[in-house]
Amino acid sequence: MYLTVKTLHMTCALISFVGFLFRSYLMLIESKWLNHKAILVGPHVIDTLFLCSGATMAFMVNFGLFNQFWLTSKITLLMAYLFFVGMTLNRGRTRSIRVASFFFATATFGYIVGIAVWKTPLSWFG
Repeated sequence: MYLTVKTLHMTCALISFVGFLFRSYLMLIESKWLNHKAILVGPHVIDTLFLCSGATMAFMVNFGLFNQFWLTSKITLLMAYLFFVGMTLNRGRTRSIRVASFFFATATFGYIVGIAVWKTPLSWFG
C-alpha cells in the first residue's frame, strides 16, 4: 500500500512540475490559453492529490514533522516553491521578475527532489 501511495505522490509531483513548465511557457508567450478553465482548475486537482498522498505517506510511517529534519526542510521549501510559482504565473509585476521567479522555482523544485531522494536537508550536496 505504501509503495502505491508513494508512486501516486511522485507521479503527481512530476505532473505538477510539468504543468508549471507548460503554464510558464504560456505566460512567456502571453497566450490566452492561460485563462482557460482546464488550465486554471487542473493544477488544483493534481496538487490536492499530491499533498494528500504526501500526508498519507507521512501518516503511514508515523513521521513527526519536527522529528525528521529532512521532512521539515522539504515542507518549508515547498512553501518557498509555491511563492515562486505564484510570482511566475500571477503576481510578478514585470516580465523580468516573472522569469527570475521561474528559475528560482525550478531550482527550488530540484532541491526538494534531492531532499526526497537522499533524505537529508543537504539534498544533492550531501
